[in-house]
Amino acid sequence: MDLSNLKPAEGSTHRHGKRLGRGEGSGKGGTAARGHKGAKSRSGYSKKIGFEGGQMPLQRRVPKFGFKNINRKEYQPVNLDKLQALVDNKLVKGEVTFENLVENRLVGKNKLVKILGDGELKAKLKVSAHKFSASAKAAIEAAGGEAISL
Repeated sequence: MDLSNLKPAEGSTHRHGKRLGRGEGSGKGGTAARGHKGAKSRSGYSKKIGFEGGQMPLQRRVPKFGFKNINRKEYQPVNLDKLQALVDNKLVKGEVTFENLVENRLVGKNKLVKILGDGELKAKLKVSAHKFSASAKAAIEAAGGEAISL
């Protein structure tokens, strides 16, 4: 090994090619490889997201329709047959709370729950949830239970 074949350690250097804008003698002076004039040659240039060179951008070409309610509340549905399955598997007794539903992975811990009336409920349950459909409430009360809104 001698001075003619010394190299920096692998991965220790990051510069590639010539340094830009450091005088005419460097070969990359003057315009510093940016070409002449135009937005891209200026300092501080940043292209807007979705910019297509002056062509009408896709997000403006595509037609928009309908209505998005910004105050919409998204509920996770749980049917009565799932509640009956919890009772059949002896996972709950007499009372179904939001915590029971989270433990048994029927809903997420940060979600709102709506009990729906699909299926049959035979057990007398005290059910706590954020919302109930009319048919679910009627079925729970017909079985001798109670529907409590959180």
